[in-house]
Amino acid sequence: MLDDRAKLLLKTLVERYIAEGQPVGSRTLSRASGLELSPATIRNVMSDLEALGLITSPHTSAGRIPTARGYRLFVDTMLTAQRDQLPAPSLPPDQPQKVIANAANLLSSLSQFVGVVMAPRRTSVFRQIEFLRLSDRRLLVIIVSPDGDVQNRVIFPESDYSQSQLVEAANYINAHYAGLTIEQVRDRLQSEVEKLRGEIASLMQAAVQASSEVMTEAQDDVVISGERNLLSVSDFSSDMGQLRRAFDLFEQKAQLMRLLDVSSKADGVRIFIGGESQVVPFEELSIVSANYEVDGQVVGTLGVIGPTRMPYDRMIQIVDITSRLVTNALSHRKP
Repeated sequence: MLDDRAKLLLKTLVERYIAEGQPVGSRTLSRASGLELSPATIRNVMSDLEALGLITSPHTSAGRIPTARGYRLFVDTMLTAQRDQLPAPSLPPDQPQKVIANAANLLSSLSQFVGVVMAPRRTSVFRQIEFLRLSDRRLLVIIVSPDGDVQNRVIFPESDYSQSQLVEAANYINAHYAGLTIEQVRDRLQSEVEKLRGEIASLMQAAVQASSEVMTEAQDDVVISGERNLLSVSDFSSDMGQLRRAFDLFEQKAQLMRLLDVSSKADGVRIFIGGESQVVPFEELSIVSANYEVDGQVVGTLGVIGPTRMPYDRMIQIVDITSRLVTNALSHRKP
């Protein structure tokens, strides 16, 4: 455990490095911390912090910089973010796609880094399912959502079915399963499959699979804004390799979706610091994220991606207020 003196020096070092981007020496620490300590005492404390893996000395510099572990300790135990210090911008209710795009732009403009918003997950609830026989072992599954959206999927069952069998199966499914989510249908099907007639059971399984694929494809994945902001960040502009890795992440949206999906499993603002785990595989990047809701249900995640040396207190404020704005804009939207 760190004593109060070591904590204050670590906090001061992280704050100075975030503000200036230069390794922090013992003389600067002594002056900035307000502690009346000799340079030798501060160097001893710095040596202890380095032994704990909280700071490191880059190259031959006499100063120190925080490690991912040091940032994590700072964020978890020393950071105090005042959520009322930012002016409250507006995010007027509109079409969901426009709200999401505006939110990504807002995150980017306020942070001067990269704003990312995972589009709302569509509810995987169906109102009606129909089967249409196209040819031998080739069926069209028609899936109608509660709001009237229609999605089609061609499937290739192992058995051939007559149109009358397909109508009977669709009627049974709609009578017993309509209004449930695909996940609920899948759970019920596992326990009820032995009680169902063979053709109904197999068509149910095919319908669930088709519905899951349709809902997955219907996602508008993730909206990104402000990638060019990283060009003006000294941490990246001085190293094209780091910048290239960052832009590769934005192009590989599947990986970015996985990062956001991890943060969707927790409440409040989450901070992922590059290099401390496989969640953020790039040491140079950190993500500050939060969930947003529609009518009380979590439907997506948004956040700011920037250098590990970012002002976390301000990013927490920006992400927190934007998540609340998106929640309000989407929840109050009139049909």
